[in-house]
Amino acid sequence: MSADDRVEGPHQDQPLVTGGTDLEDATAALVCTHGRGATAQGMIQLAGEVLQEGVAVLAPQAARRTWYPNSFLEPVERNEPGRSSGLQAITDAIGEANDAGIPTERVMLLGFSQGACLASEYLARNPRRYGGLAAFSGGLIGDDLDDEYPGDLEGTPVFLGCSDTDPHIPRARVDDTADVLESMNADVTKRFYEGMGHGVNEDELTFVSEMVAALVD
Repeated sequence: MSADDRVEGPHQDQPLVTGGTDLEDATAALVCTHGRGATAQGMIQLAGEVLQEGVAVLAPQAARRTWYPNSFLEPVERNEPGRSSGLQAITDAIGEANDAGIPTERVMLLGFSQGACLASEYLARNPRRYGGLAAFSGGLIGDDLDDEYPGDLEGTPVFLGCSDTDPHIPRARVDDTADVLESMNADVTKRFYEGMGHGVNEDELTFVSEMVAALVD
């Protein structure tokens, strides 16, 4: 994204909360996006469940604790400018890691719920090789997904985990998200959990811990 494309929206004056290894000493980074009504500090705590030595954590904070106002299944324009401003917040966090000498190939996106939707959308809209995507209970944003998302994710590892009966995230949207990212050459692992509700479980954390470990191998 060039400077001319920069978005100035509701989330651009919010803090970037950090954790894990100091950015100057890290060789990889997690960019973590929180759910609706939650906080960046909460994502720092969640990241602690999968963290490895040498990995910095960067967690943008949404204004009023909400990235966009409506359901992620609404038409995209109904969630502007929050959606675009949230995508810019991810761009800025990745830029912080890059400025510290961490290549994007060692930057992994991790999000829960609304933050997982935003992280998934970011990956699809900014295709290249990343360190990975872990989307806990989320999927691509919009009422109708594009027929074709152009670009190559170059084998980026992706984990999509969700309850089979999540009250906020339809199973079909997780399936469609997996299909889109696979069509873009991502290495996708998708897991549904019977009756889990809207949360994160130990199996998900174990799998994502291995993804994070691979960043610093």
